Amino acid sequence: MATKQTSAQKRHRQSEDRRLRNKAVKSTARTLAKKFVASVHSKDSELAQTNLRLLAKELDTASRKGIISKNAAARKKSRMQKLYNATFSAK
Repeated sequence: MATKQTSAQKRHRQSEDRRLRNKAVKSTARTLAKKFVASVHSKDSELAQTNLRLLAKELDTASRKGIISKNAAARKKSRMQKLYNATFSAK
């Protein structure tokens, strides 16, 4: 006799797939944030600006997909922009 999949089993599979996808997006955002901070500390303005754009794009994407909240994305972008401005606008 064939065994049936329960809806709970299917739900568990789906949530596991989503968890792994969400984890990948968060990891990418954290990596980009570290690269941005490193480029700011190395005083490389062009690289920092490029990394800031990439980070903002990744945070917006994560926010749009519901992986992080809209306010969390805005807060992180604001803090990174503030760091960039404090480092490079004094010159």
